[in-house]
Parts: sequence; structure tokens; C-alpha cells
Amino acid sequence: MSAIQIVCAVAVPLLWGYQFVVIKVGVTEFPPLFFLALRFLAMALLLVPFVKAPTRQQFGPIAVISLFLGGLNFGLFYVGLGLGSGSMSAVAYQLAPPFTVLLAWPLLAERPSLVTSAGVVLAFAGVVLTAEPSRSANALPLLLVVGAAFAFAVSNVLTKRYGPFDPLMLMGWSSLLTVPQVLLMSLLLEYGQAASLVTADGRGWLALAYTIFIGGIVGFGLWFWLIARCSMDRIAPFGLLVPVFALISSVLFLGDCVTPKLVVGGLLAISGVAITQVRRSRA
Repeated sequence: MSAIQIVCAVAVPLLWGYQFVVIKVGVTEFPPLFFLALRFLAMALLLVPFVKAPTRQQFGPIAVISLFLGGLNFGLFYVGLGLGSGSMSAVAYQLAPPFTVLLAWPLLAERPSLVTSAGVVLAFAGVVLTAEPSRSANALPLLLVVGAAFAFAVSNVLTKRYGPFDPLMLMGWSSLLTVPQVLLMSLLLEYGQAASLVTADGRGWLALAYTIFIGGIVGFGLWFWLIARCSMDRIAPFGLLVPVFALISSVLFLGDCVTPKLVVGGLLAISGVAITQVRRSRA
């Protein structure tokens, strides 16, 4: 990876990590799936009029990607985060990079090296160390977030397999196709959607704006750009930095305490990602 690609690969988990706090605020003002529907509707309205329409060959893969990336990944994640704690969700979602590396082996013929595998294991160990989930925590939120992590991994591999796509085109059209999926789930599973539009305060609307512009358009724009240019075993481990930034944002904005486990776990996660970037020795 070039220096600019590494910078972008670190910027993405930074933006997504701070989004944990933002989403936690947003789903207290809006029903989670309705909040997600508003996010994707806004992204579609902002992007679709200004990007090229997908070709006939591209439309099918983009529709499938929207199912895993939008409806399943974000749908399960927003509901799980709304029901559970931020730290638990941050840790559970980090199964996405290992899932991605494992799925890329049979589906993309990208066999991970021993160095990459060791880096993933070390980084994931650091992620686990940073969290202190309650023994009495409900298992449902955890399972929902794990399901979201697997769906995100599938969407990564599909994007790599059927791409490269123009990042803005992929974001715009996958967002448009995601809206009816999550809106239908919201109508079936939630209530109070119309009322939330009136009662939501400024924090809720700012949270929505962050997920649209910063976490959505900028974050996924950079991520899709990286997927088109790098192998999955190179970029997927950077996702393990998301909980480090998520926990830092919790300390800064939610008043969480800094513990030795948080510091050591964060250093392990960063070291693991660094190890995945060690160049393979040439024959």
C-alpha cells in the first residue's frame, strides 16, 4: 500500500469509530431503522442525480451488495447498538475484518499470509481486551452485531469480486436500493416514526448529518476506493482500529474512564494492523 492509501485506510476507521457515539445519540431520538432509512434516503438524493447509472451488468451485483451492506449490515447493527452498549458493539463488530479475510480466501483466491493472519489475531486480541462487557448483558444485541459484521464482510468481498465500481455511483445506487429494505423493516418492527421527526432535538439531526456526510459519503467513498486498489487481506485489518477510535470518542464525549486495559488493548490493535502491512519477502 502507498502512503496515501495507508492514510486513507486509517482515516476510515477514525470516522467510523466516532460514528458509534453519533449513532448512539441518533437512535435515542429516532427509531433505529427509521433513522437508518433517513440516512440512506438523504445519501441517495445527494448522489444519484450526479452520478452515472449502473450498467445492466452492474445493476444485479449492486442490488445484492445493497442487501448485505445496507439492509442486513446496517439494519442489524443499528438495532443491536440501540439495544446494547457501545463498547460491546464496537468489539463484536470487529469480527468483520477476520470474516472478510476468511471469505476472500475461497471467493477471491486471496490466501492470507502467516504474517497477515498473525496481525489479525493480535489486533483482534487487542480489541477484545479493550472491552469489559457485563456478564448480565442480553445476548440478542451481541448476536445482531455479529450478524452485521458477517454481512459487512460479504459486502466487501462482493464489491471486490464484481468491481471496480465508481465509489460515488456505488454509494448512491446502493443507498437508493437500501431505502425500501430498511423502511419496510421499520414499518413492520417499529412505531413513532412520524412523531420522531417533530420531537427530535438538534443533537439528533446533527447525528443524522454526521452519518450522511462524514461516516457515509466520505467514509464509504474512501473505503470503496481502497477496495478497488488493494487486496482484502491488506485493507480489511484496518477495520480493527474502529473500536479503538470508538472507545476514545466515548472517553472524550460520553465521559468514559481511561483504563490500563483500554491503553494496552489499543496499542495491541494498532500493532496488529501494522504487522499486516509488513511486506512479504521475495523469493
